[in-house]
Amino acid sequence: MSATTSSVSRPRWRGRSAGDFIREYFVYIALVALIVFFSIASPYFLTPDNFANIGRQTATVSIVAVGMTFVIITGQIDLSVGSVFALCGMAAAMVMQYVSNFWLLGALAAVAVGIVFGFVNGFITAKLGVPSFLVTLGMLGVARGIALLITDTRPVLISNPTYFQVFGESRILGIPIAVVWTIAIVVLGVLVLHKSVFGMRTFATGGNPQAARFTGVKTKKTVIIGFVITGALVGLASLLFTGIAHAARPDIGSGLELDVIAAVILGGVSLFGGRGTVIGALAGSLIIGIMNNGLVLMGVSSSVQQIIKGIIIIGAVSLSKK
Repeated sequence: MSATTSSVSRPRWRGRSAGDFIREYFVYIALVALIVFFSIASPYFLTPDNFANIGRQTATVSIVAVGMTFVIITGQIDLSVGSVFALCGMAAAMVMQYVSNFWLLGALAAVAVGIVFGFVNGFITAKLGVPSFLVTLGMLGVARGIALLITDTRPVLISNPTYFQVFGESRILGIPIAVVWTIAIVVLGVLVLHKSVFGMRTFATGGNPQAARFTGVKTKKTVIIGFVITGALVGLASLLFTGIAHAARPDIGSGLELDVIAAVILGGVSLFGGRGTVIGALAGSLIIGIMNNGLVLMGVSSSVQQIIKGIIIIGAVSLSKK
């Protein structure tokens, strides 16, 4: 090998420490390590049926995490996703029960509610200059209150069989439909974030908003669109949940924001904006799902699981610091 060839082939690694390498690929190393650990710890973990269960169980978090990736890369955060998730499911169920038992109309209602809340979150944050943490914290209460109020805290049953097939119970080539939806959204998210002009504007908005504005990027519009994408995906995720449960409940989704933020930050998306990948967020979601599944198989209580997730968030944020 010539000196010239050698110098060309090594610049990517020049000056990088082992710590840099571990930080960059931490989520994938952790994912493999968890699979190995739980495969040894439980004889029921490494089976096709259990992996299908993990795929179904993580679909909600994975899909919402794709949207949250856009929001956090712009330097914002959305704490309202759990409550909006519940309200979107209620919207779908109520439209099908009281307006028309047509699955598509119910699905559109759920996604529309998510988009409305996403737009309001983004508009108040970007146009009025209110920190997204405070805006979405307030919307968390608003959405949950509406969900509880419109049905007097009671669940709403869903009876449309096509709805169950499209969003809950069917399989394509043996793959659960929830996993198929997840793959489709992840692929779409990768294309939009990493292969489009809007994706470039998203990174620019979170990386250096002032410089982005000087180059013609409409940063406020970009932030609003990020929140709208998240809202739409929250609506879709609620369809998958209600399609499996055959009902919508106003109390579901509590703690969803914790799982989603943990997945996104664990996946390498910087909490300070400007950096991250959709695939990393998916890997983070799979870590959360595998951890939950494995701990259940080992008989670990849900309270301990919450403690572990909290520790993971702290550690992930520490690793993501610039």
